[in-house]
Amino acid sequence: MACPGAAGEQRAEAARLAVMDRQAPRDAVVRYNAEGVAGLYDRPLPGRPEWLSEGEQATLKAIILAGPDPRRHGCVEWTLPILCEVIAKRFAKTLHPASLSRIVRRLNLSKQKTRPRHLQSDAKAQAAFQKSGCAKR
Repeated sequence: MACPGAAGEQRAEAARLAVMDRQAPRDAVVRYNAEGVAGLYDRPLPGRPEWLSEGEQATLKAIILAGPDPRRHGCVEWTLPILCEVIAKRFAKTLHPASLSRIVRRLNLSKQKTRPRHLQSDAKAQAAFQKSGCAKR
């Protein structure tokens, strides 16, 4: 025989075992019944929209990967403040360099800096050094 309070007690016990609120298992069952397994996945939370749209982010990534034009941009490598100026001119949106750094990281780009290279370096001597290390005196 079914007890009227048993369903509530089972739900409370299930919630206690899963370390969640008593209402959460019921919400999960309702979502599962309505949408199947897809209803159990986390949904994106509402919040502030992206500062740059997906199209603008794709354009920004292409601009970064193409590299700056020294005559047009006045630099030979991108910096965050210079990219902020480019965004202001191109998209009419102002960003702080710290905010832009988060967007750039989200685009799977990272800071790349070339190593300095001496003009009179000897490739053969460098290869020999890599193989044997420093010559003994």
